[in-house]
Amino acid sequence: MERLFHIARAADWKRAQHHGAYRVSTLGKLLDDVGFIHLSFAHQVKPVADDVYRGMTDLALLELNPKRLDAPVVIESQFPHLYGEIKPRAVEQVRPYRPRPDGTFDPIA
Repeated sequence: MERLFHIARAADWKRAQHHGAYRVSTLGKLLDDVGFIHLSFAHQVKPVADDVYRGMTDLALLELNPKRLDAPVVIESQFPHLYGEIKPRAVEQVRPYRPRPDGTFDPIA
């Protein structure tokens, strides 16, 4: 499976590291509310960020190792959804994801 990403608020990711699991589905919604965590493939990160997170400066981009996820990933409506929590050990890289001056985001490499 190709690389998977999740856009997180930096404070949510910090809390997850302390508690041992990340359980935020998307902005303002929890795994328990939605049933899965929204993920993106690399080419989907920018459009999602521009649509949902435009102008937000407190974001972290999590790059996940699909082999380290403890729950199934299901592709639905062309987007990957994780039907469980993200354990910190499944995250290979975390980087700040900041908007440009116009509030939109750069594509990721």
